Amino acid sequence: MQMTRERRSNQAIRKNDLVQVVTGRETGKTGRVLTILSRKDRVLVEKVNMVKRHERPSAKNRQGGIVEKEASLHLSNVLLVCSKCNRPVRVRFKKTEEGEAQRVCVKCGETIEKKKA
Repeated sequence: MQMTRERRSNQAIRKNDLVQVVTGRETGKTGRVLTILSRKDRVLVEKVNMVKRHERPSAKNRQGGIVEKEASLHLSNVLLVCSKCNRPVRVRFKKTEEGEAQRVCVKCGETIEKKKA
């Protein structure tokens, strides 16, 4: 029996956030979040965890051949980089006067703003 998971509206890591890999082969590398695969709890980070794929010629890729692209990382293996602390931190959620949940840095208490694409 498969469990159905609903998408969490207030995730600690969102698209266009700057994150740092904290475990695994790519430890210490930083990059921007390209996409979040919320059903699998995975994230694609720019220029991190690069893999080579053999692709046949198609309309998108006329030449074909070996293509390098990002592979996903588990959400637990990355931490958000605080703009004030300039280091990877955990995130808490705090309610504002309007009732919205805001992300707050655990280390310095700074609110983390949404990045514009």
